[in-house]
Amino acid sequence: MALLYSELRVIARREHFRAGGPQTLQPTALINEAYVKLQRREGWDSKAHFLGCAATAIRHILIDAARARLASKRDAPTFSFTQSLDSMAAAVPEDGEIIKLGDALKALADVDANLAKVVDCRFFAGLDEKETAEILGVSDRTVRRWWVQARAWIHVEMLAA
Repeated sequence: MALLYSELRVIARREHFRAGGPQTLQPTALINEAYVKLQRREGWDSKAHFLGCAATAIRHILIDAARARLASKRDAPTFSFTQSLDSMAAAVPEDGEIIKLGDALKALADVDANLAKVVDCRFFAGLDEKETAEILGVSDRTVRRWWVQARAWIHVEMLAA
């Protein structure tokens, strides 16, 4: 984790800026939450394997944060996965979309796990095609094809939701 901190920081900053606004978790908080999720596991196969798992952890963190903000907005009890959520502002409209995306990704993983992994790497971790191909152990062209398939599938799922 310490050796890859700078790469994780780049991923977290990218996600923070992509989400926009002060309502999102700060990059350091994203990294810390990812660390909490990943510290329980040992024996990473490679740097690519670790970064792929980190991308999935970041996706889960962002979706959980969106759910917590929406629950807070509805005066429901907040999720307690981090203390920083207590001070976050009310939900922004994108939170509902993030939750829909999370649900669509769960369904996509049931249909084709590789397509879901591509979305984790490309969308949530902000990796390019070459980096994603390295993590998944496939060619750039395969990643490009899977990315197009995954986006189309998710688009249909989110319209139906």
